Amino acid sequence: MTAIPWDSRLRYHCQLRQSTSERRADTHPLTWRLREDGARVGLGEYREKEGYQAAIRTLETFTPGDVIGTMKEANVRGRGGGGFSAGLKWSLTQVGDHLPRGYLICNADEMEPGTFKDRLLLEQQPHLLIEGMIIAGFANRSCYGYIFLRGEYVEAARSLALAIEEARKAGLLGRDIAGSGFDFDLALHTGAGRYICGEETALINSLEGKRANPRAKPPFPGQSGAWGKPTVVNNVETLCNAPGVMLHGAGWYQGLSGGLSEDGGTKLYGVSGLVQRPGLWELPIGTSGREILDRAGGMRDGHTLKAWLPGGGSTGFLLSEHLDIPMDFDTIGQYGSRLGTGLIAVVSERQSIVSLLRNLEQFFARESCGWCTPCRDGLPWTVKLLQALERGEGKPGDIELLEQHAHDLGPGLTFCAHAPGAAMPLESAIRHFRAEFEAGIAHSTLEGVS
Repeated sequence: MTAIPWDSRLRYHCQLRQSTSERRADTHPLTWRLREDGARVGLGEYREKEGYQAAIRTLETFTPGDVIGTMKEANVRGRGGGGFSAGLKWSLTQVGDHLPRGYLICNADEMEPGTFKDRLLLEQQPHLLIEGMIIAGFANRSCYGYIFLRGEYVEAARSLALAIEEARKAGLLGRDIAGSGFDFDLALHTGAGRYICGEETALINSLEGKRANPRAKPPFPGQSGAWGKPTVVNNVETLCNAPGVMLHGAGWYQGLSGGLSEDGGTKLYGVSGLVQRPGLWELPIGTSGREILDRAGGMRDGHTLKAWLPGGGSTGFLLSEHLDIPMDFDTIGQYGSRLGTGLIAVVSERQSIVSLLRNLEQFFARESCGWCTPCRDGLPWTVKLLQALERGEGKPGDIELLEQHAHDLGPGLTFCAHAPGAAMPLESAIRHFRAEFEAGIAHSTLEGVS
């Protein structure tokens, strides 16, 4: 059997599994414009489908404070994994009239294992992101915007570069956008593909040409970010929500969840792993994991669900008994995990949790910037312990040592959130599947132990 190239396999997963008849402008603000054939939506087609109406209306009618207030009222929360209020983040650049105009940065790095939602928007609908950045740039008094793109996303880079040029020629970027008096332009920056750039200050350092290490806070980017100017960093999906909110209002956006969650809007959910139809769906935020899994056709024949990660490799394992809980930020947190990026990775009963976890922790150890000791030294040590258990050569006390590592790498004990993200699947895997870890302890080491 011929192996599927990595890029082709990811593209297969990246498919939107909803037909055009299922997606409407009033219910699917992120995907209703997408073409059935997956081709890029150009400027002409985008403008025929309400494109740039929200940006022009915002520039002509609203003040930056109006935009921030609307985003707060709509309760748009960050779709990159943190779930922080976008409106609140934007308001931080308004603290003090003395602050100079700064920068808006779109985090399009998408390095979270098992995540591919932003790629869909970047490749197929780049003008939605550009419009969202115009609105966010206006709200934040930004003079310039950067799209920080994962270097491997070659097709996304082509799509974005073409869209930026189209928008610039149409007078939608640059000086005096649409005659509004607002000046704002964009640049596309491709990064080297470092997971740590998901941390906003590490991303800013990388953009400035420095090593991608997180910065000490305060000062926060809203006051002193890129090149010492006020800076806002938002995820692709977060920014793509802004046009719908500003065109139709906060109440409309809140209603999209259909009462499933106190959070507003829809969410790009996805499934990967041993399911019948891996892919993406735009659904009301708060949709249950079971419905998302059902849309993926369930597990492949011969496989049953053992566990699932709700939103990427840095979230905690959940079990089949958790499938009916709403997939929103606060509810998932009550069950010891995080919504993260909202892309489910399923684990089959045939898969070893220890091996899967070892693979994840190797990734996190490799991607550590090495800035603080718990992360730099603790993650490789965790990998060595897991490798021993995987080979059946573990020693008594190894599981307890892993639990201690999970604690020592937790929130508030490291310089940034990289290590706590790595600790969450570790802690939850031991909690739910301790017997599999115990099975990795060598029998010879147990002889004679009372």
